[in-house]
Amino acid sequence: MDRALVDVVRRFNRTVTQRVGALDDSYLARDRPLAQSRLLWEIGPEGAEVAALRTRLDLDAGYLSRLLRTLEGAGLVVVGPGEGDARVRTARLTEAGRAEWELLDRSSDDLAWSMLAPLTDGQRTRLTAAMAEVEHLLMASLVAIEPCHPGEPGARACLRAYARELAARFDSGFDPDSSGVDDHEVVPPAGLFLVATVGSEAVGCGAVRLPSGEPAEIKRLWVSPSVRGLGVGRRLLDELERHAAAAGADSVRLDTNRSLTEAIQLYRRSGYREIPPYNRNPYAHHWFAKSLT
Repeated sequence: MDRALVDVVRRFNRTVTQRVGALDDSYLARDRPLAQSRLLWEIGPEGAEVAALRTRLDLDAGYLSRLLRTLEGAGLVVVGPGEGDARVRTARLTEAGRAEWELLDRSSDDLAWSMLAPLTDGQRTRLTAAMAEVEHLLMASLVAIEPCHPGEPGARACLRAYARELAARFDSGFDPDSSGVDDHEVVPPAGLFLVATVGSEAVGCGAVRLPSGEPAEIKRLWVSPSVRGLGVGRRLLDELERHAAAAGADSVRLDTNRSLTEAIQLYRRSGYREIPPYNRNPYAHHWFAKSLT
């Protein structure tokens, strides 16, 4: 990797951490550092499940517990069983915590305005557009893609979300049992199943079958709406194609439904060409293939 690019990122990180006050023991002139203030903000007036906070902030469980204990000790938060399920721990703001949250909200607005106020209108537009682009690309850099057994919890969560979305978008609904793909067909050496994650949250999946004497086949490619537009689908597709090529496949094929317009665009942009039907999938309207040689 180009050393100059690394230097730019490091310089940007130093500037941002200093400008937003991340180095201060008292963030936004309050009696707590940034980590505690951010956690207080994420709990919010509605409260939040502790497990969801850990996933959202990508925090170690022990560190999150220490932060929560500190906020509890300050009388700002209470942690207890969730409504309807005593096994779920939920963090809620106390009356003092809600008052502190409102003050934090106002102070955050003031900090943002302090960055914009010295600039011209044109500079403000440039800065906020650049910030939006940086946020977009940083989110993309947080996505990790790894092989996973389709029976693992993260994989099952993706497959359930995949089935729900297809059922909602297909004209005739969707029966997940009709996919014709068993778990054993997408684990080595018969195939591969990938899961994309942000922190500990599964946000996408995809699989490839490697049937003997036939082209490889892409199956179950899905990306959560929360990370669409970040190139996750293309990364999953590329990884599946690379695995198929490494396993000796010289081509790969797939089918898709006409309602999945984003997927169709992805396949065409990725070099797939439309071919005659090669199966009797009742949900398929388009069949695609791509050479891997």
